[in-house]
Parts: sequence; C-alpha cells; structure tokens
Amino acid sequence: MTSELLLLASIGAIQLLAVISPGPSFLITARTAVAQSRADGVKVALGLGAGTVVWSSAALLGLNAVFHAIPVLFMGMKLAGALFLLYVAVMIFRHAADPLEIGTGGERLPNPFLKGFLTQISNPKVAVFFGSIFIAMLPAQLSLWTTVALILMVSLNEVWWYSLVALFFGAGPVRRAYLRAKSWIDRVTGLFLGALGLRLLWSVGEGL
Repeated sequence: MTSELLLLASIGAIQLLAVISPGPSFLITARTAVAQSRADGVKVALGLGAGTVVWSSAALLGLNAVFHAIPVLFMGMKLAGALFLLYVAVMIFRHAADPLEIGTGGERLPNPFLKGFLTQISNPKVAVFFGSIFIAMLPAQLSLWTTVALILMVSLNEVWWYSLVALFFGAGPVRRAYLRAKSWIDRVTGLFLGALGLRLLWSVGEGL
C-alpha cells in the first residue's frame, strides 16, 4: 500500500509539472476566463479534465503501444489536433478587433466545456506522455483501486490547476487590463496557437 501511494505521488508530481508548463490549455483557459467569465474558464478546466480521463485511461489500456504498432493512427490524431489548433487560432485572430460585451456572450466557439475537452483530445502528445510515464514507472500488474486513483489524480490535477488559472485571469483588474489590450493579446494568442498547429502539421508531414 505504501509503495503504491509513493508511486501515485511521484507520477502526480511529474504530471503536475507538465500541466503547469504554459501551452494551448493555459492560453485557452485564461482567454476564456477574461473574455467571458470565471465560470466559463472553470468549465474549460473541467473539459480539460474530462479529456485527461480519456487519454489516461487509453494509455493504461495500451494505446501508446497501439500508436507504435500503427503509426498511421498516430499521424491521424496529430493531423486532427493540428487542424483544431489552427481553427481556434484563426477564429481568435479574426475576432481580435471585435469588442467584447462581458456577460452577454461574445465569441464562444465551441461551448467552454467542449472547448476544453477538444483541446485536450486533439493533443496526442498527452497520450504519448501518459503512455511513456506509465510504461516507465508502473508495474506490470495494477490493482483496480490504483488504476482508478491514478486516473482521478491526473485528471483532478488538470481541473484544479486550470480552475486556479481561470479564477485569477477572471479577476476584475486582470479582465479590465485584457479588455484594454484585447486586440493585441488576441492576435498574439492566435499567432502562438497557429504556430503550434503548424508545428504539429509539419511533424505530420515529416512522418509521411
């Protein structure tokens, strides 16, 4: 029991460091919180957590091994992820100059929970990360409670961290600062997400 708890703590700490590292999930959560509301930002965080449930469960079921055995499947996932990131980037960039009416909607594409879920699902690197960590650190046989605890832990790490991000960026002063510089911040965000999408698309082309 003690060894399993230590194992869970070790995996949780490693994964949390990866979660804290800024990326598409951070940008989308922060922007949703300041452009819409804290509640919508938290919904994005919940969507990210739901996506993590899918990827961590799949990794425990051996999806990482499947990706290695069927490279075209991995390429397909990377292509879908790249196209989704590019789509989000284009939409943010196109609407950068549009005024936002906080509390009346603004640009919502898709709904916050689905936005978070699709952001996580569209990133096959999450599956590879979990697969690599699980293969490197987990024993061949896991008890049921350890498996369930592992999935819950990595998913809750996503939810609580990005909920904090949403609560911070949804604060009044941060939101007002965002509204003053919205067009430039949105353009930079769109360019950054677009660059990530193009980089992922380029890696797909290199793998063909």
